[in-house]
Amino acid sequence: MTRHVRALILLLFVASCGSTESTAPRNLENACAILDERPHYLRAMRRTERKWGVPISVQMATIHQESKFIGNARTPLRFALGVIPMGRQSSAYGYSQALDGTWDEYLQKQGNRRAKRDDINDATDFMGWYMHQTEQGLGVSKRDAKNQYLAYHEGRSGYARGSYNAKPWLLTVSDKVQTRAILYENQLRACRKT
Repeated sequence: MTRHVRALILLLFVASCGSTESTAPRNLENACAILDERPHYLRAMRRTERKWGVPISVQMATIHQESKFIGNARTPLRFALGVIPMGRQSSAYGYSQALDGTWDEYLQKQGNRRAKRDDINDATDFMGWYMHQTEQGLGVSKRDAKNQYLAYHEGRSGYARGSYNAKPWLLTVSDKVQTRAILYENQLRACRKT
């Protein structure tokens, strides 16, 4: 083999070892099982909790709702006439399903131009930053998974206008996020004791 072919094979191998998780953890109903399977999630979420004050259970419930812990999650494609692809429903991508514009704002304000939405460390830091801004600007507690999720989904200005009130389905989803955050919190307490 020539040196160039070996270098190309090595490059392809290294590129395939990226950090993006393209599958969900096996048991999404149990916070302890998720963190046992993927301990790097816990390290990332602890850093975010220390830096921004967002509880791990709120982070986990939001990520569960947004991406089911799939690092390269995207919104579905839209189709014209049922067959012609017309692009994605939105620019949301990654664990946190951050939109391009909001992600760009985060990158600019945090000064980390190398952050990636499909990296759990960056995605949780983004969520912590966003939820911290929501608490500062709107007074929504970081422990309030339901209203933090509504502000996350609708944007802070949409939340302030109450746009979610016209979306009964979103209110149902935000209730599920709150319920899951409580479930995860109780599970995390139990598994920390053992």
